[in-house]
Amino acid sequence: MKAPKFNYIKAETRQQALELLDQLGEEGRILAGGQSLMPTLNMRLSQPGTLIDINKVSGLGGITLEGNVVRIGAMTRHVEVANSPIIAEHLPLIAEAMQHVAHHAVRNRGTIGGSIALADPAAEMPACVLALGATLVVESVKGRREIAAEDYFKGLYETAREANELLVEILIPVEKLGDVSVFLELAQRHGDFAMAGLACVARVSNKTFEDLRLVYFGSEDKPTLGTGAIAAVVGRTWSADCKEAAANALANDLDPMTNLQGSAAMKLHLQKVLTGRALDAAIERAGAA
Repeated sequence: MKAPKFNYIKAETRQQALELLDQLGEEGRILAGGQSLMPTLNMRLSQPGTLIDINKVSGLGGITLEGNVVRIGAMTRHVEVANSPIIAEHLPLIAEAMQHVAHHAVRNRGTIGGSIALADPAAEMPACVLALGATLVVESVKGRREIAAEDYFKGLYETAREANELLVEILIPVEKLGDVSVFLELAQRHGDFAMAGLACVARVSNKTFEDLRLVYFGSEDKPTLGTGAIAAVVGRTWSADCKEAAANALANDLDPMTNLQGSAAMKLHLQKVLTGRALDAAIERAGAA
């Protein structure tokens, strides 16, 4: 299939890109890595009036450690994130998740900002930034705005970012000393869309979860915090009964979608399985730390 007709503008500066977004509104679409946008154009699922290419705009990439926060520029390619020693040392959850992001060719071109801005419910990075309590920085001609990850993801491909705003950077607190993280995903083939997935960050002492964040993706219309499952586990010594209680609580936490990757019932079952595996792994990793 062929993409619909559209205008193409290669922005030379950040200010130019912001001005174009302000002028075009819903008719303008940012072209970053293009790994999600181009297929949707070819299938006529997306028909913007103008593509604004920001690949030549400086200052939108890079990974830096600033105090206890890792700053990731929105135009940073997935492969750069995967190979970053800063990410490996301070954000091991993201380092682990990167191995599941699409395929090598896609990771070479796709950007972390593009993944978060699109908010595909099967994508790994939205779940990770929610689990890690990240702050997403957007910018328009009126200035910058910071949005907590908890407030950013609204629904199926829907976010708190306005049409005239550009996601410019992701600010992620470093994982605390003593915390452990686990990332798990099930797909028909490695690199395919997730049928079910889980990002877990935990603090464990004497096989008891003192703190825990469980964020589910691939089954819901957005990354979803498993509040009931968390409440069923925190403060309890890990056991088979505790694992069963967490799995049972997911029936109230999650409302899976039926799609090409599986039925709602199957996805709920898979998320229960992943929850048990993730919590077992967290206990094991905490003991080895």
